[in-house]
Amino acid sequence: MNLVGSHDIALVALSILIAVAASFTALDLAGRIAGARGSIRLAWLAAAAVVLGGGIWSMHFIAMLALNIGMDVSYAPGLTLLSLLLAIGSTGVALFAAGRAAVGLDGILLSGIFMGLGIVGMHYTGMAAMRMPGEMTHDMIYVGAAIVLAVAASTVALWLAFRRHSLPQRLGAALALGFGIAGMHYVAMMGVTFTGHGDVHDAALAASADGIGNGALVAVVTAATFAIFVALLLAAAYDRRFAVLSEREARLWRESEERYRNLYRRTPLPLHSLGPDGRIAQVSDRWLSLLGYAREEVIGRPLTDFMTEESARRRIHEHWPRLLETGELREAEYTLLAKDGHALDCVLSAVAEKDSGGHLTMTLCGLVDVTERRAAEEALRQAQKLEAVGQLTGGIAHDFNNLLAVVMGNLELASKRAPDDPRLTLLLGNAQQAAQRGAALTQRMLAFARRQDLRPAPVDVPELVLGMADMMRRSIGPGVRIETRFPLGLPYARVDANQLELALLNLAVNARDAMPDGGVITIAAWEEIVALPEGEGLAEPGRLKPGHYFCLSVSDSGSGMDADTLARAAEPFFTTKGVGKGTGLGLAMVHGLAAQSDGKLVLKSEPGKGTTAIIYLPVAKAGRSVAVAVLAEDEDDVPGGEHGAQRVLVVDDDPLVLSATGAMLEDLGCAVTEASSAREALNLLEAGATFDVVLTDQAMPGMTGVQMAAVIDERWPDLPLILGTGYAELPADARAGMPRLGKPFSRETLRRAIVAATRVAPDNVVPMPRRG
Repeated sequence: MNLVGSHDIALVALSILIAVAASFTALDLAGRIAGARGSIRLAWLAAAAVVLGGGIWSMHFIAMLALNIGMDVSYAPGLTLLSLLLAIGSTGVALFAAGRAAVGLDGILLSGIFMGLGIVGMHYTGMAAMRMPGEMTHDMIYVGAAIVLAVAASTVALWLAFRRHSLPQRLGAALALGFGIAGMHYVAMMGVTFTGHGDVHDAALAASADGIGNGALVAVVTAATFAIFVALLLAAAYDRRFAVLSEREARLWRESEERYRNLYRRTPLPLHSLGPDGRIAQVSDRWLSLLGYAREEVIGRPLTDFMTEESARRRIHEHWPRLLETGELREAEYTLLAKDGHALDCVLSAVAEKDSGGHLTMTLCGLVDVTERRAAEEALRQAQKLEAVGQLTGGIAHDFNNLLAVVMGNLELASKRAPDDPRLTLLLGNAQQAAQRGAALTQRMLAFARRQDLRPAPVDVPELVLGMADMMRRSIGPGVRIETRFPLGLPYARVDANQLELALLNLAVNARDAMPDGGVITIAAWEEIVALPEGEGLAEPGRLKPGHYFCLSVSDSGSGMDADTLARAAEPFFTTKGVGKGTGLGLAMVHGLAAQSDGKLVLKSEPGKGTTAIIYLPVAKAGRSVAVAVLAEDEDDVPGGEHGAQRVLVVDDDPLVLSATGAMLEDLGCAVTEASSAREALNLLEAGATFDVVLTDQAMPGMTGVQMAAVIDERWPDLPLILGTGYAELPADARAGMPRLGKPFSRETLRRAIVAATRVAPDNVVPMPRRG
């Protein structure tokens, strides 16, 4: 027959109280696991598992004792013990898994499921331990509900166990967890049906003969539970007191340790302290890493052991007495020597500590490594020096071009008018060659100053090198072999072909001079993509801009250069050759050409390993070329117009240049009018004078040639104008495509410029002299 049970309210309340008390104590114990290490951590973990698992087990059997089903019940000792072990074991494993540092929500959930199933297993194992004259059946709906409640309560318990919370929060969590676990038990019991059979009294006596009776079970479970709670609460209270004292002591120790660490470990400055005898007493890790020493290698040694001789002298005779007298030393400059031998420029500041008697007890010192800053300052000074030299060189070359223009023009006219005297012809020819060499020298100077007249165009560099191979072999002689390494498919470089030929010839001659006993010159080329360094917004001055570059290298197998010589190799007028064997402008010219072409010259060399010069040039964009019209007029073609001789207005503020230019034009059959300034020339035009072409200088006081050209374009748009200049760059307001005549110029070059300017040419074509 089915039996309807009832519950003892007092025992039910006791079971819920045990569940809540166990939850509160276990949460308090589990909160200590995260801050413990080693065996202490395992001890707190075991205590929390015993309290929570044992409390759940006690709650279960107290609740079972609260149930009255009308017949006597006893419990099998073995299954009862097994149920206790299930509760403690599943709780301990779940706490261990959930207490790991890297566990996440998924780990908490899996641990909660494992613990919940263990609690449900404990419940039904305890039910199986019952001995009574009847049978039990379970409604699976209630079994499922009990499992859900157990898993939910376990998950919440594990989630709360390893978090810091206040006493009210922990009490609320304990109430929720305790009522959740107790609720699981009573929901499960709602699905149990008891069925008695036979003589209930006789069967009960038989069942109780080999089991634990209810009265004994109540006493054992209650006494054991409260004994555990009281002992663990006392242990927790003692631990809390001990932890407070330990935390206070540890905090004080940590603060002291932190101050020490901040001073000697974590400061960004290399710090050290000296004893009263000037020997190192303490030193920071940054100081050690800066100089490369171990701590035991520096403690107890004088600071001067790590200085150069000159710095040690200043330290001993100047700075140490000043420190003792004034009590401080600010920004004293020293050169320290690292363990690997390299020198460091450092600035040292120090403060002396003295006792009440005025005796030195300790000196606190700090270093600042200024090696990179000094190198940057030196590089800046070098760049400023080169810039100043470049400006001076450009100005001198420009003025020298004007003088050469006078000399070359007059020599040409004198050669035409000189009597047929072989000796005189030879002398005039020598003078013309010297003037031409002077013009080449000024071109090198302008190249260094980045003011030469460049005409960049797409250039097939391998083809250019092949075309000048014979000339290079004649220039360097038979003792040196030239090898080329050009891969297929190289792009065109954007550069002035004539200037690149001159640069290659300069590099080849330098390579030959570095190999007096003969050797090999290797000319190679490749492509290279230069990217912007990560985290930077703009390229630094002197660094290649990001882009696609054509790299042309000239390498030799000669003696090479040391670091000091290499650093100065591209300076103007610097040479290691003997007197009269070099101008010192060859590499400066190559450097200027590369820089003016938006590239760069890079030199690499080591003593005994030869030298490599690499010219970075921008790659010519596909489909772009420079439109250049090469005039092919006959040599006998002279300037002439519809009304006979061309009428040329010549403008130049230098009377010598003005006179020489006018004389050459008259020799060409032109009608020449001279003006010494742009204002004078404009006054002539405004007075009604008519001309076929205007030839003007650019650099004139008051009004430049470009400014005068703008006025002429506006008022006399049909009047051609030629700009004579030795500079490559014109002001931004210069008209695009303005015909230019490079100084110094010959009679033939002048003739071609006049003919080209007075002819009708396409707007997109820039007339240029024909190459002879």
